[in-house]
Amino acid sequence: MKKVFSVIAAASFLVMSSCADKAIVKPQHEQVNISFSWWGNDKRHEYTISGIEVFEKLHPDIKVDISYSEWSGYEARSRVRMISDTESDVMQINIGWVKQFSPDGRGYYDISQLTDYVDLSEFSDDILEYGKVNGILNAVPVAMNAQTVYINKSIYDKYGLDIPGTWDDFFKAAKIMSKDGVYPISASSKSMWLFVMSYAEQELNKSFISDDGRLSFTADELKIMMKMYCDIVNSKVAPLTEYYERTNIENGVYGGTIAWVSDAENYCGAAIKKGYEIIPAPYTVISGKPSGSGWHAKPATLYAISKNTEHPKEAAILLDFMLNSEEMALLQGVEKGIPLSTSARQSLDDAGQLQGLQYDASLLMENNKNMSQMDPIVENTSLINEFFKACNLVIYDKADIDTASQELYQTLNGIVKKCAVIEYPKSEIGIYQEA
Repeated sequence: MKKVFSVIAAASFLVMSSCADKAIVKPQHEQVNISFSWWGNDKRHEYTISGIEVFEKLHPDIKVDISYSEWSGYEARSRVRMISDTESDVMQINIGWVKQFSPDGRGYYDISQLTDYVDLSEFSDDILEYGKVNGILNAVPVAMNAQTVYINKSIYDKYGLDIPGTWDDFFKAAKIMSKDGVYPISASSKSMWLFVMSYAEQELNKSFISDDGRLSFTADELKIMMKMYCDIVNSKVAPLTEYYERTNIENGVYGGTIAWVSDAENYCGAAIKKGYEIIPAPYTVISGKPSGSGWHAKPATLYAISKNTEHPKEAAILLDFMLNSEEMALLQGVEKGIPLSTSARQSLDDAGQLQGLQYDASLLMENNKNMSQMDPIVENTSLINEFFKACNLVIYDKADIDTASQELYQTLNGIVKKCAVIEYPKSEIGIYQEA
C-alpha cells in the first residue's frame, strides 16, 4: 500500500508540475463525439489506437469512439450495421463493399463535398476512381495491393537455381527440390486460385470476369485453370492448399510463397529473421508474355464516411488525419502497404521507413503497367471453394477433368450471376446480391 500511495503521489506531483509549465488545452466549443471502426491484427489495433489518442490531443473538440476486431468478425458485424444504418461515422472498408453497399453511389457520404476538411489533392485522379460509383466519391484508398510471389533466394541459390519468372521455371525447380521434400512455391487457397487464374488469363488473353460482371470463361477454359493446379500439385511444385502451413516458409520447406503486398512481413518476416534472403520475384508469366499480364491490383483498404453521420465536418477532419498526417503515417508505417497519399509517403521517406520487403514488393507492383484492376467478384469465397472441390475430385481420381469442369462451370456461373450488380430502371436503385 505504501508503494501504491508513493506512485500516486509521484504521479500527482508530475501532473501538477507539468500544469504549472503548460496550460491544459480545453475545448473551445462543445465536444463532438464521432465513431471510427477498423479491422486488423494486434499490431494494427495498437498503432491505430495510438493515432486516435494523438488526434484527440490535436483536436480536443472531437472525441472518437472506437471499435475494432479481426477481419471475419468485423465483416459480419459491419454488414449488419450498414444494412441497419448504424455504421460508424468513419470506417475502414473493403473495395468490394463500395458497389455492394452503394450500387447507386449513395450508400456512403460523398467525400468530394468535404474538401474544406480533407485534402484530396494528395491523391491522383486514377487512385480516387477506385472509390467512386456514378462519379460520387464514396471512399479513399489507403494503399494498393496485389498478389506477389516471394522467393527464398537462399534456398534457390542452394540448388543452383535462378529466381523463377515463368511457370516452366517452377516445374523445373520441382524436379530438383522435390527429392528433399522442398516445394518451389506455396500458397493459401485464395492466393493459389488467383495464381492459376493469372495463368489461364495469359493463355486465353481474356479476363475471368467480363466488363459487365459476367463469367467469361467457358467450361473448357475453366479446364485450363484446373489442369494447371492439378499439375502443380502432382508435380510437387506446391502442396495442396489444404496442407499449406505458413510456418513452413521459415522452416525451409517452401522455396517461396504467394501473398498480398500488404502481407509480405506477416508471411516472410520470420524467415528473414532466421537469416533467409527473401525477395519479390517477377510476376509469373508464360514465356514470351509481358510481365504482369494476367495479374491484378486493387486497393488494399479504403476509408469511407457514413451517409448517416451527423458530424460530416468532424468525420472529414479525422479522415484527413488518418490519410495525410505525418503523425499517423509514422505510426502506421507500411503495415497497410505503401501509402498513396503523397504527404504520408513523404513523411515515411523522410523518416527512412520506405525500405524492406514490403516496400520492394510495392515498387514492383507500382512499376508494372501490365496489371489489371481486380474485380471484387473473383475474391468470392464460394468461387474459390468450388474450384478446389472440383480439382480435388480430379486429383483423387473421383472424376475426370472434362466432367468436373462442366459441372464447375454451371456452379461458378450461378455464383457469379448472384454476385453481379443488377441494373434497374433509373427510377429504382441497383441492388447488389451476394451469394
